[in-house]
Amino acid sequence: MMLVELKNAKADVYASSLAKQIDCTYSHVVKILQEMEREGLINFDKQGRLKLLTLTKRGFDVADRIDSIRSILKN
Repeated sequence: MMLVELKNAKADVYASSLAKQIDCTYSHVVKILQEMEREGLINFDKQGRLKLLTLTKRGFDVADRIDSIRSILKN
């Protein structure tokens, strides 16, 4: 669901704000995000002390597919 949150974000997303959005601990979110980065789904763009999260093309495609599946299941 983190990928979908990133895809649908209206503003810059940081690990701390994502943790609050999905009601999860910061350390757990960072661990998952690091795995996603290794898989080529997201990028960490360092801005001062903060790291902005952005989806890669592959990450966007995966998030889009997850979103599509969710909408099918709702019907």
